[in-house]
Amino acid sequence: MPVRVVESSTPSQISGTNDGQTTPPPCSLLSVGQAFSGTQNVSSLQKDEAWRVNVRIQGCDLDHGYLCGTMEALNVPMADTPVVTFWEGEIVDTKNYTFYTGKWQATPEDDIRHWTKFPSFSPLLSQVEIDGGKSLDLNSYAYIFMRWKEQYFVNVGTDCGLTIAGFYYVCFSCSDGSISGFYYDPNSSPFQKLELKSTNEGRSGFSFSSYELQ
Repeated sequence: MPVRVVESSTPSQISGTNDGQTTPPPCSLLSVGQAFSGTQNVSSLQKDEAWRVNVRIQGCDLDHGYLCGTMEALNVPMADTPVVTFWEGEIVDTKNYTFYTGKWQATPEDDIRHWTKFPSFSPLLSQVEIDGGKSLDLNSYAYIFMRWKEQYFVNVGTDCGLTIAGFYYVCFSCSDGSISGFYYDPNSSPFQKLELKSTNEGRSGFSFSSYELQ
């Protein structure tokens, strides 16, 4: 949720063409109700600014490469209250979605530039450059790659000073539930890094606000 306000493009679906591939295996750390906590670093020429961020998964459908949730930014300078957005995600499973975004102003070159920021993507690069990764079998891969697109503000108006025009390239670790991501929006600071860790609410005492989504 960077600070430049621009109009959001309308999301559109893209479809994979390799029906022989299967979705990534179900992961207990990537399921409805799971919460994550961490930071998003918003950089500028003058300073580095880290926002505290909470994420909760509200829906997950691995068969269709879909998930959704809420993102809460806690210490946004221009906002009087935490800013909550609702996002929808695409899981790169080579069946429903490939590594090439095909929308949201992202070119294949932008895709490669961002995916290569994740060390776990390196073994996949050569094949992705050939066909977007359609022929890859990610079923047993230790990482799940996704795109998260914020759809609307939950608790504030569009005049809050933030933009949701861009989207996040996301890498999820199946082993420990950690998430890293990079925000892409041509009109915002590049490579804003999202770093989240899975939270154990019962033992750590971390509490997450509830929001009714309509």
